[in-house]
Amino acid sequence: MKLKQIYFLLFFQLVIISSFSQEIITKNTLVSLLSTQTEYTVSDKIILDFKTKDNNNYTLYCSNSYGSSVIKPIISEEKISFEIPFFLSKKRGILSWKLINNKEILSGNITLKPKQQPTSIETYLGPPSIDAGGLDYTMLVVIPTDSLDNPIIDNSKVTVKHQFLQSEKKEAILTDKLIGYKNIYSPTKSGRMIISSESYGLNSKEFDVNIMPAIATDFKIFVDRNHEYADGNQITTFYTSIIRDKNKNIISDGSYIEFYITNKEGGILKTAATTINGVAHAKIIHPDFEDIWKIKAYFIGIAESNTLTIKYKKVIDDYIVSFKENNRVVNVGPLESFMGQIIPDGLSVKLSIYKKDILINALYKESNNGFASFFLDPNIYEKGQYQIIIETAGIKKEFKSFKIW
Repeated sequence: MKLKQIYFLLFFQLVIISSFSQEIITKNTLVSLLSTQTEYTVSDKIILDFKTKDNNNYTLYCSNSYGSSVIKPIISEEKISFEIPFFLSKKRGILSWKLINNKEILSGNITLKPKQQPTSIETYLGPPSIDAGGLDYTMLVVIPTDSLDNPIIDNSKVTVKHQFLQSEKKEAILTDKLIGYKNIYSPTKSGRMIISSESYGLNSKEFDVNIMPAIATDFKIFVDRNHEYADGNQITTFYTSIIRDKNKNIISDGSYIEFYITNKEGGILKTAATTINGVAHAKIIHPDFEDIWKIKAYFIGIAESNTLTIKYKKVIDDYIVSFKENNRVVNVGPLESFMGQIIPDGLSVKLSIYKKDILINALYKESNNGFASFFLDPNIYEKGQYQIIIETAGIKKEFKSFKIW
């Protein structure tokens, strides 16, 4: 029983103290806010009214993300009013205000909402090119804004429209944190996609996205040549099958294809070409001696071809070497091709000169009208015994005891 009495006395004392404190606050309060509206639409006229017992020395400090201002009051009987400047009320967001005088500070916030009818749509799209196949995507970002350039409220509907080949689609999205966005994934086919957006009857401009073929898959190579003789004159053409990606799209024009050729001695030759309509054609001159080539093509780091083996037959079975003018003039020829015709000009002929098994010099000539001629200058090559080796078209002839005078 005593505990109940104690609790009752304590509660009664708290009520008395609270009433006394409230009475003090009421007595000391000289100003109060009369305006009750806390939400406005941008560009609305905003006036804050205050009831005051002392209307002297009051100013209103206003601030938002666009700037700050100090406003002087409009004074009437027991009331002061402040009109918010337009440059502050035209931007959506929170507008903070603070009433200041020498004795008291009263503060609050006003929420400014945008106009719901957009007058423009800021649209961003990127990247402008994506790979076909459904894994790559481009992002469309849409910002519908009102006449005062404020983004409209969140959860506003935006319709994203895109067209590709025979397909047209519309998808609705909602704005969030000032923007609306949509990831648009690539189709399996290559081509050009057209994208636009619409919000509350207002349409954006048109955007294009290039749907590029995905990475190439392995391909085949083929060979084309007029004949199989190693005449050092004709052209061999290597070409690819139509190179496609995994979705059967033809790869982009201008893709660089390299052809690597390994001969029977292990040497490596290279030729290259770019694709047109998915096919690359590369050319190379026939060897000038009997050889076997293994060819493999690469789309470097992406795809490769099969290995192709081709043979080149020797074009010359034999040739004549003759000596004149104290053996200082060496004539090679006539050089006759596979049908007995004079071989085309430009066949390389090499003459190597040795003395006591030591190479002194190597001379090179190109055939002209089926012959190649060398002159051993007496200022360079003294009289004496030499060894010479002549090579052309893969045929080597050696003269071990060769005397010049």
